[in-house]
Amino acid sequence: MNPPVLDAFQVIADPSRRQMLIMLSKDSMTINSLAENFNISRPAVSKHIKILYNAGFISIIGIGRERYCILKQDGFNELQDFINYFDKFWTKKLQKLQDVLNNKAKTNE
Repeated sequence: MNPPVLDAFQVIADPSRRQMLIMLSKDSMTINSLAENFNISRPAVSKHIKILYNAGFISIIGIGRERYCILKQDGFNELQDFINYFDKFWTKKLQKLQDVLNNKAKTNE
């Protein structure tokens, strides 16, 4: 059975998957070398890797008998778009506050 396709926030909600992403940000790793860093079963690691793969956070490349996990930007784009939306929201709010404070300061001069 294939793991469900999750949205980007569901994917990074799991601490093991976040740790895998951090590890892969330093270098590509084989599935076995990733699994060695976790105190969970090999099938559980494989499930996490499939979720990361299906969500576009990693690609898996076969080199000889080994399968390497490599970070991909695709999965992070959804996160970045969401954060950018709220960056713009807060920038507008802070600009309005600054305008109010500047107008208040001018009327008190």
